[in-house]
Amino acid sequence: MPHANNAGVEIRYEVDAPDAGDPDEAVVFCGDVGLGAWQFGWQHAALAGPHTVITPETRGVGRSDAPSGPYTVEALASDVDAVCAAEGVRNAHLVGYGLGGMVALAYALASSRPASLSVVGTPPAGDAYNPDGVWADPSNPTAVKGSLNGLLSESFRETHPDVLSRIVEWRLGEDAGRETFEAHRAAVEGFDLSDRLYELTTPTLVVHGAEDGVCPKTAAEGLAEGLPRGELHSVAGARHFVGVEASAAVNDALVGWLAEHAADPFSE
Repeated sequence: MPHANNAGVEIRYEVDAPDAGDPDEAVVFCGDVGLGAWQFGWQHAALAGPHTVITPETRGVGRSDAPSGPYTVEALASDVDAVCAAEGVRNAHLVGYGLGGMVALAYALASSRPASLSVVGTPPAGDAYNPDGVWADPSNPTAVKGSLNGLLSESFRETHPDVLSRIVEWRLGEDAGRETFEAHRAAVEGFDLSDRLYELTTPTLVVHGAEDGVCPKTAAEGLAEGLPRGELHSVAGARHFVGVEASAAVNDALVGWLAEHAADPFSE
């Protein structure tokens, strides 16, 4: 697995379908609070192949370095930039979940590298986000299993118990411990772009589960309305893990969005 160095912090990442599409363009995932790379699985399957896909392990998670916190969204964005620079990505299409959506927004304000954003369950400011609703201590299987009650709708949990079991296994094996969670929580608490959204002209798809209890629907609506090129895609009945329980609808939205905003390899 390759790595990028950001001021001494090594960020590990994977590259899939490296020969897809434009050679200096890629879809780049940005992760939620304390979650392992498993969180990208449902969208990764739909996007890798049509596009080159880069999956970094967020600072503090997996095999990336875990310097002492607190972290900031800006520092996490600079980690993503280091990964893009290491891979020669000139046009990055960022797909961010929760905290990762905040990172994508901050990155787009700081750099011209982001060509489009797709943010899932993301508010314009951290005070509208409940990180305690996402993370569960991976040393406590009961807590991890219980956390899914608030993250996935009751109907999905009842009809897909096999998926729940796999998610529990992945969370126990890949999610970050409490120290990293607290560092990520600090990044959420320090995030506030509510007064700067008008500056962010990068095309942004705001995906949201209408029953999300971690990031209220009103926050997603405010984000989409405040962005000059924001577009809201709300999924009825879904909770924070909307990309899991409504993967077909979310993937269709992402595929269409990228078709609209990614470069055409045959245009030249």
